[in-house]
Amino acid sequence: MARTVWDSTVGKKTVMAVSGLVMLLYLVAHMIGNLKIFFGSGEFNAYAHWLRTIGGPVMHEEWTLWLIRVVLVAAVVAHAVSAYQLSRRDIRARPTPYAHRRRRASYATRTMRWGGIILGLFIVWHLLDLTTGTVHSGGFESGKPYQNVVDTFSTWYGNVIYLVAMLAVGLHIRHGFWSAAQTLGVGSRSRDRALKAAANVLALLLTAGFIAVPVGVMTGVVS
Repeated sequence: MARTVWDSTVGKKTVMAVSGLVMLLYLVAHMIGNLKIFFGSGEFNAYAHWLRTIGGPVMHEEWTLWLIRVVLVAAVVAHAVSAYQLSRRDIRARPTPYAHRRRRASYATRTMRWGGIILGLFIVWHLLDLTTGTVHSGGFESGKPYQNVVDTFSTWYGNVIYLVAMLAVGLHIRHGFWSAAQTLGVGSRSRDRALKAAANVLALLLTAGFIAVPVGVMTGVVS
């Protein structure tokens, strides 16, 4: 039964929708946490420490954090695999290109594929920069996330990578939120305008919220 659902186009779209919403919830929580950096190093570092102790004392230190990471990795993999397979299925269904190129979708829709690739590469860089410190500029200090964030956004390339990725996030959410609503049966002709407006507002708020951090560092508000 599960195999049959997964093999169907509707099943793959459903997996994409559900995994996308899981990642969206994480992004909202992550953005709110990031904004704590404007309240100073003490509060931001305390927040980072709290992340490692969620669920305690029932859960051992970092167990809940690792559980969240496993769920997110599963969501990212399921989302990426479904998107790739749906793309290949679409190409096989129409091997001959259109005789005349037409604008059939919004800019966000047409860039979903490249946006996904950009975000995938960004996730790898982000983890190597602020989690392991492998590619971090300057001296990475474990247990001092505030200073590590400031170090990253004190470099031009750190800002460029982050800003491009966050713009890709906004475009991805703008189309993905509406698309997920259609797939899960929430969308309808009467709700279409409201759903598109919600997608636009959500994409704008998340993009602005994430971009606020590097802008804060560049302008000296966060230092």
